[in-house]
Amino acid sequence: MIRPGRLLRMAALLALAPAVAGCAGRAARGQPRVPILVARVERRAVPFEIDATGTVEPTQSASVTAQVQGLVRRVAFREGDEVREGQALVLIDPRPFEAAVARALALLAKDRALAGIARLDAERAETLAAQQLIAPHELESKRADAEGLAATARADSAALISARLDLANATVRAPIGGKTGSLAVHAGDVVKANDTSAPLVTIKRIRPIRVRFTVTQEDLAEVRRPRDAPPTVEILPAEGDSMWIEGRLAFVDNAVDEASGTLLLKAETPNRDGVLWPGQFVRVRLRLFEQQGATVVPAVAVNSSQRGPYCYVVGPDTTVQSRPVTVQRTWRDLVVIAKGVTAGETVVTDGQLRLSPGARAVVRSASAAAEKGTR
Repeated sequence: MIRPGRLLRMAALLALAPAVAGCAGRAARGQPRVPILVARVERRAVPFEIDATGTVEPTQSASVTAQVQGLVRRVAFREGDEVREGQALVLIDPRPFEAAVARALALLAKDRALAGIARLDAERAETLAAQQLIAPHELESKRADAEGLAATARADSAALISARLDLANATVRAPIGGKTGSLAVHAGDVVKANDTSAPLVTIKRIRPIRVRFTVTQEDLAEVRRPRDAPPTVEILPAEGDSMWIEGRLAFVDNAVDEASGTLLLKAETPNRDGVLWPGQFVRVRLRLFEQQGATVVPAVAVNSSQRGPYCYVVGPDTTVQSRPVTVQRTWRDLVVIAKGVTAGETVVTDGQLRLSPGARAVVRSASAAAEKGTR
């Protein structure tokens, strides 16, 4: 016979059984799945690029000065114009130089005539000396007079060349083609000869144009590696601009800067549309080679911890595991992995903060995540 107290205990246990079964079912179902975005680990060719900040500079620059002193008659260009090599820029009053040329011509003609007479006298003296009709010292005197006047005529010829050069230099011409800067003289000004402290105008050649930048000495071996063609350089004129300008590596300095440990390089680009301007700061990408078959993941898939970088890898059963990786380098929005993951595996690109090793996940589509983010 069952005692009344025991019957009460059995009834209580039967009443608790559904609740215990419900708790067990929830425990069996485990924690809620974490929504994540994923990407495949890929093998692909990745360019080896070095990012740097550069400064635009002209391929040539010339500070134009007058080579003769005089009064400026006319300025034959407007400041800011693009000029051709040899184009007339400033016209200095030529009349003093024309007079100097005329004077040099007259002096040369006179001294040539005197030299001719002296030469004839010397020839006659040679004949008379051969007949012993004059003393030897007279012959020597005639010879000296002829040689002296011939030298004077040669000096006059050189003076004429100098006078003609001064006359030509009265027209100041552009030594190079390029963009002119601020003009320092105007008609009516008096300019000095070869005054380097006050150039008339500065000309900068901007087509083509160069960009100077530096790389660290660790990149020296790759920069100096022999190639069939110069490495490609891409130039971004301004932040926010999407149009990169292509150029080529044109100069590698012959020494590393001891103070900074950097190497100076220069890129050159045609700059036909004049987007790049001397003194402008730009972004530079130096592409040295392409690494074939590199293992890459999106940069957002790589996380950092005290133990180093790691990725969350999603298994076939949607279980997530943390795996340490060795990062070789980054390229734009990709990371090249040297060790830790293999091509074909799946890594988490969004939702890592809610994950822990062994957690179960549910993969969302990128379009659904974007739609949810806009709400």
